[in-house]
Amino acid sequence: MSDLVELMTGYVEQQKLHNLEGIVDTVIPGIRFFRSTKTQPKKPFIYESGTFILGQGYKKITVGNGKQVTYGPNDYLVAGVPIPLECESFGSEQEPILGLSVHFDHALLMRQVALLEQHGRAAPSKRKDCCGVKSVAMSDVMVCTCERIMLALLDPTEAHVLAEGLIAELLYRVLTDSEGHLLFDLASYEGNYARVAKSLAKVHRDYSQNLTVLDLAQEANMSVSAFHQAFRDVTMESPLQYVKKVRLNKARELIQVEGMRVNEAARQVGYASASQFNREFKRLFNETPKGQKVELDSTY
Repeated sequence: MSDLVELMTGYVEQQKLHNLEGIVDTVIPGIRFFRSTKTQPKKPFIYESGTFILGQGYKKITVGNGKQVTYGPNDYLVAGVPIPLECESFGSEQEPILGLSVHFDHALLMRQVALLEQHGRAAPSKRKDCCGVKSVAMSDVMVCTCERIMLALLDPTEAHVLAEGLIAELLYRVLTDSEGHLLFDLASYEGNYARVAKSLAKVHRDYSQNLTVLDLAQEANMSVSAFHQAFRDVTMESPLQYVKKVRLNKARELIQVEGMRVNEAARQVGYASASQFNREFKRLFNETPKGQKVELDSTY
């Protein structure tokens, strides 16, 4: 058992999370802890932007037209923008999935990128495949950073005193690693990646409204044709498919978590036709809205 797994297991013991099947906030803002003993079949989800670290267990995600990304204890996942995908998770009672989800404040991201540029550190080179989610092999220094975070979570005083520094260190490790451009480019106002990210923020803010490709292209300050291609490069989805998946995932959350009636959830996310909502919901989740169970994946 690695030191990181031991620390995460100790956290479960300390916080009495033995029955947790999902994700909970920690005392450090922006860091959440997740645990699951279940092997889950492939299901649609939306990963939020940030970094996701597994100490134990592993997950396989499928993005767009079948591109697969696997990550486990020897990797971390970095997502520059919210990405719709399908996720399979692999855990058991003997070896539950244990991990951290870390969201980085945009102001911190901007400060760190500015400092890196002042010191001559440009973003890591992009690859031809510029999908907004990547699995990265864990370096020894990255593992040490994650262990320090877990040590702090085990000591509330240490967590409160060191929280900002620990998150800043983790962000630095991600920014200077092989796929750091996924976050680095968000600090640029001119690049296509940052422009697409701006349009995605509009989708997640205004998903209940009648959003067109023209609306989103204008938000990104791009022509429709250029925007459409850039959007696909980042999300592996067309803009309209992305909007649809955001709406349906939000509706599922309203039904599962908040107990909202199906027709009301459909209306809340922007569907005028209940029959269209039911049809598209079943196509995405392979079950009807009324058949939804209160069973959420550990999210990351």
